[in-house]
Amino acid sequence: MGSVTVYGPPISTAVSRVLACLLEKDVDFKLVNVDMAKGQHKSPDYLKLQPFGQVPAFQDEHATLFESRAICRYICDKYADRGNKNLLGRNGAGPAERAQVEQWLEAESQSFNPPSSALVFQLAFAPRMGLPQDPAAVELNQAKLAKVLDVYERRLGESRFLARDEFSLADLAHLPNAHYICSAGKDDMFASRKNVARWWEEISTRLSWKKVVDMYSAPPA
Repeated sequence: MGSVTVYGPPISTAVSRVLACLLEKDVDFKLVNVDMAKGQHKSPDYLKLQPFGQVPAFQDEHATLFESRAICRYICDKYADRGNKNLLGRNGAGPAERAQVEQWLEAESQSFNPPSSALVFQLAFAPRMGLPQDPAAVELNQAKLAKVLDVYERRLGESRFLARDEFSLADLAHLPNAHYICSAGKDDMFASRKNVARWWEEISTRLSWKKVVDMYSAPPA
């Protein structure tokens, strides 16, 4: 086992984003479950790793990090010579190609994530927590996400993937939220858009993501 340790439950969208990146990069890691129902994410020891008491936390040798997208960027840079070498752009391709990946990563974070995260909570996690769904919140955020996916539909009519014609970290970042939305019966949001449907089929069937989904049902370490 390598020096990388990820703290958090794999069913967390942020944790699973990091796991997918590690698997794409063929980086060995140890996953340490954090039982949030028992408040382990608020313990003094855990707060030394993640001061906001959220998941994931991440350690690699002398680096301790939080925030899943920052962790993914770190993994791609630190382990540039492993696994999928082009997640942040091809080596030697220049700053413009990396900027393309970065701008669609920002689009995921700023445009896709807010409404999709709200839907994930309402559709997937509220029922698990015994909380009632809020139909108004579902309708509002579904409408917001639809507008984002309309932009994606146009972009994906021009490019095989979001940043370029090759899978990148920008595509990977979408996997956790989109997975929960589709699994909760809202897959028509993706399937009804030809280019988005083709893109989602291609990224969601990657071996790295299938392994992460398998971890959802695995017993905690």
